[in-house]
Amino acid sequence: MKKRAQPAAPAAIAAGLLEDGERALFLVRKNMLGEEIFEIPCAEIAGGENPVAALCAAFRQQAGIDAEVHEILFERKHNAGTRKRRAIVPALVFKVTAKSHAVRLAPGFSGYKWLAPSDMGGKKLSRKSEWLR
Repeated sequence: MKKRAQPAAPAAIAAGLLEDGERALFLVRKNMLGEEIFEIPCAEIAGGENPVAALCAAFRQQAGIDAEVHEILFERKHNAGTRKRRAIVPALVFKVTAKSHAVRLAPGFSGYKWLAPSDMGGKKLSRKSEWLR
């Protein structure tokens, strides 16, 4: 039995928390069952890559927002591997601001929502945002 080549795990995940009052921007995808899956805009960071530049590009590509990335708010751990072969990398969450909060979604997303932490109760998070729990 041949082993599949595992793709190289990123060095880190950079995520951006764009807030509007007490709420944060979440992008929404629909899974095959029609359920909404929530995630915050993020980018996988390769070794030596600038996380701020990658996160700005991810916001522009995923949400169509010209974001300004500030300081790191907090850090968590993210499993970038599989459930069997874990590859734990840091998930860096940056404070993000923008002049305009008008969202222009990339293909693949079905919508967006501004959610307060108290609204996250029963929501399903994407694989890249699981570490928020």
